[in-house]
Formats: sequence, structure tokens, C-alpha cells
Amino acid sequence: MDPIIIIGSGLAGYNTAKELRKLDTTTPLTLISADSGPFYSKPMLSNALASKKEPAAIALNTPEQMANQLNATVRTKTRVDAIDTAARTLRIGEETLRYSKLVLALGADQIRLPVEGNAAGDILTVNDLDDYAMFRAAIAGKKRVAIIGAGLIGCEFANDLAATGYAVDIIDIAGQALGRLLPPEGGALLQSKLAALGVQWQLGTSVAAVDHADSGYTVKLANGTTLQADVVLSAVGLKPRTALAAAAGIKVNRGIAVNRRLETSAAEVYALGDCAEIEGLVMPYVMPIMHATRALAQTLAGKPMAVSFPAMPVMVKTPACPTIVSPPAAGAEGQWQVEASGEGVKSLFVGADGKLLGFALNGSATAERAKLAPQLPPVLA
Repeated sequence: MDPIIIIGSGLAGYNTAKELRKLDTTTPLTLISADSGPFYSKPMLSNALASKKEPAAIALNTPEQMANQLNATVRTKTRVDAIDTAARTLRIGEETLRYSKLVLALGADQIRLPVEGNAAGDILTVNDLDDYAMFRAAIAGKKRVAIIGAGLIGCEFANDLAATGYAVDIIDIAGQALGRLLPPEGGALLQSKLAALGVQWQLGTSVAAVDHADSGYTVKLANGTTLQADVVLSAVGLKPRTALAAAAGIKVNRGIAVNRRLETSAAEVYALGDCAEIEGLVMPYVMPIMHATRALAQTLAGKPMAVSFPAMPVMVKTPACPTIVSPPAAGAEGQWQVEASGEGVKSLFVGADGKLLGFALNGSATAERAKLAPQLPPVLA
């Protein structure tokens, strides 16, 4: 019997395997990982420093332990070169593997903005535990970190670093923090609270060049400002990994296109997680991934199930300014209603009919999450 093969060992890949094994303990199962393959919580990477967790302590299980738990084969440091959906095979170098069903849990790549300078190649990104170990080694004994990107991950890393004594600059072309998730009042409160930790904001500009200096790097901004940094970290967003699927003739848009059953355009090939676009939605967050793994496991076990997504507020890990967001759907018509106090900002996105379509809560306003969340419409019913 040909195995079910899952390409990817992140949250989506491992949890699909775990959910499948609750339903089917015997079908041959193989997971293929491009990295070292430990099981860990990726969201922990952006607050591990303040939590006093070393990279080695973040991993919950080794790939060998996961293989035993899952009654599966786990192949690490292995890249799939091609998929033949007609023959239902994968090619890894000169090796060919057959599959009965294929799950693409490929994740996403960090977006890299074009930057000039003789040290542009030294800019770090953190996209997995191996990357994070390199980042921690780079900042050991250092003092100054420049972060490109004032989005969710950039702000979380800034809070983590500043809270542990690092001098942090955040650079972003946007005029505020979390510009895609917060109205200006919420962004201003987050900025002020992180500034109180020592974070310096360089907004409305971009990084033009990064060059080697006598000590560390010189970071030149488009507005003419020059910063000094020991480490430069890029956190400007994610791009779904679609190249492998596209080369196999599988339909891709922003992500690998799938329906509510997480089926791609190729028979017995599925996709979920950061690489997938589910009926036009790309949702690189923990809760939608967990909902998708449970639905897909049912389908893989022979009981086809469509995924549904309730409203899933996202907690931004910035302890200096607790923040919870549940953005309105793209294209939703309505307006923000903002109530600001000294220690909190409550922002409600309300439709013309008065219904709550989204919210953003900062500081003391996060206490209203439990009351507001049940009022939100489902993301995908």
C-alpha cells in the first residue's frame, strides 16, 4: 500500500499527521521535512528571549520521537524536487516515491525587500527553529538590533528584545505599527508602550542599504537617516510557497488554491497552512491551521469533511501593550468606531446595519474580548 505523504513538518504537517492517527493508526504515513524536523510551536520564537528559553528548549519532540508517536517515517533535511500528479509520485534527487494521497504543508517564505549595500546578504530572517537558533547566536553579547517591518512579527520581536535590554529600531514604510490590523489610535498606543521600553520608531521610510561598519552594520534609510546595528532582522511578511505545486501543474493564486475540503486541482493532492489559499483566503495563523488539520484528517481517513472557520481573534504577543485583533473580512463595508482611554483603545469595525464585523483591542480594552468575540460572523461558515 502506497503511503500518505505529507510534505512539511511545521504546525500544519505534524498536526495533520496527529489528527489522522486518531482516526487511522495503520495506513503507511511519511512526513518529509526540508529542515531538521523537530516538533515545536512556531509562535514561541518571537517571545522566547524574555521567556528565558534557549532554542534547544523550544523543541517539544525530536523527529525520531515524532516518528515513534505517529507510527510514521519522518525524513529530515530532504527537499522534494518534483511532483508527478498523474503517476502519483515524488522525485527526490534520483529517488522516486509513490503516494496514495499527498498533503502539501509547505509553509511560507519570508519576503525579502530589495536592499543595497555590501552587507545586504547578512540580513537575517526567522522562519523556523533553525533560523531562530542562528538569530540567537548572532545577538549573543550584542546590544543593537534593527528590525525591518512594523507588522505583527516585527512588533513581537521588538517587544521581546527591548524587554531583555536590547536597543531596538523598527523601520517600516507605513506610518504606524500594525498598519494592516489596527486603526491609527490603536497603533499609536502600541508605539508609545514599546517606545517606553526603548524601541525607536523609524516610520514612513524604508531601508536603502546595509553596509559593514567597524562594529556591526550601518543601516541607511531612504529618508537620509543612518542607524547603527549589530544585527539586522527582516520581518516584513510571508509569501506562500507555491513553486513546487505550480511546477506540477497544480493551480495556484496567492497560495495553492484549494476548496473547502482542502483539495487542490490535482486528484488526491491537498494543501493547508501558510501555503494554502482556501476559497480566496490565506490565513497564516494558528487557529485556522488547527481547524484545517482536523477537517483534512477526516478526509484522508475516508470521511470527506469541509473546513469551516469561526471568528478567530489573534493575540499579538506584545506584553508592553496587550493587543488582540479580529480584522474584518477583505472588502467588508463599514467603519471603525474607536474609544480611547489612557491605558486602552477599543476599536470596533461596524457595518452599515450596525453589526460587528471586526475589532482591535489594545491595552486594558483586551478585557472585552470574551464579550465581543461571540458577536463576530464566521470567517467561513
